[in-house]
Amino acid sequence: MPEDSVDHAKLRHHGDVDARPGMLDFAVNVQGSAPPDWLRQRLAARLDTLGRYPSIEEDHTARRAVATRHGRGPDEVLLLAGAAEGFAMLPRLAPRLAAVVHPSFTEPELALRAAGVAVTRVLLEPPYTLDPTAVPADADLVVLGNPTNPTSVLHPAETLRALRAPGRIIVVDEAFADAVPGEPASLAGCTAPDLLVLRSLTKSWALAGLRCGYFLGAPELLARLNRGRAHWPLGTLQLEAITATAEPAAVAEEQRRAQVIAVERDAMIHRLTELGVHVHTPAEAPFLLLRVPDGELLRKHLAGKGIAVRRADTFPGLGPDHLRVAVRGAAEVDQLITAIRTAELW
Repeated sequence: MPEDSVDHAKLRHHGDVDARPGMLDFAVNVQGSAPPDWLRQRLAARLDTLGRYPSIEEDHTARRAVATRHGRGPDEVLLLAGAAEGFAMLPRLAPRLAAVVHPSFTEPELALRAAGVAVTRVLLEPPYTLDPTAVPADADLVVLGNPTNPTSVLHPAETLRALRAPGRIIVVDEAFADAVPGEPASLAGCTAPDLLVLRSLTKSWALAGLRCGYFLGAPELLARLNRGRAHWPLGTLQLEAITATAEPAAVAEEQRRAQVIAVERDAMIHRLTELGVHVHTPAEAPFLLLRVPDGELLRKHLAGKGIAVRRADTFPGLGPDHLRVAVRGAAEVDQLITAIRTAELW
């Protein structure tokens, strides 16, 4: 796609823009409004140490915790100030042609294009099943999400492995993988030399304001991503959060929450479908892709009722009748359903 035909404003759009303070938020995929009490206590306990710089040992502790969580070595972990920082690093891999699988999160494409990297889009049609042969053979970097935002599609691990080719690097954005019970399609534990897996702590732990994430991959690839980075890239509280959420008790809590999300998602699909909303299924992530008539009007109607939903026409391959909604509990869904029923267009 020629650069001058790409709408960069749409690529920059994120769900937080759709959710004003005080609205019932179905637009942002963060679970909860704040971290759990135990995690807040861990972070608060470090406030008295903010007068000194983060130490190398604190960085090593966090990397060891993440490595243990995924069955890897500490040198296969690169800590990040949020997944967005990881996307901003991708141009350092110096690809000749980057293939981005869409519909999907737009930040990687934006970062690559902003750095002057040639980008081609691999647009999937419903049911958004990935055929590895659809990726151009000359693409030496392939970027995709799993599960995919906003379609909620979970690609099988073997499909992702089939993308591997000589001279090619695969980047899998697993920002929502920890919300899938058992993480059956995750490649976080795969030590292939041409694979990078990106993880975020924002969604499951309500840490959007702290910016925490990490890359998993071969040390050689991580060194290329890390080149030229500022000193002390992560602060003390970020390192503490990464360490804490990688510990076994936290991972177990994360998986219990994933089971709850799965139940809430099934209930939400049933209620929306019963109302006549088209919900894309199968869905495996903590959000759903909807298609409704006059989607833009419905989104504005819901905003007028104090309910935020994510416009999805900013995702390549989708249009104004597509909306994305986060999976929420029964009480919140009651309000969403009631508001949809009051829409005249409905």
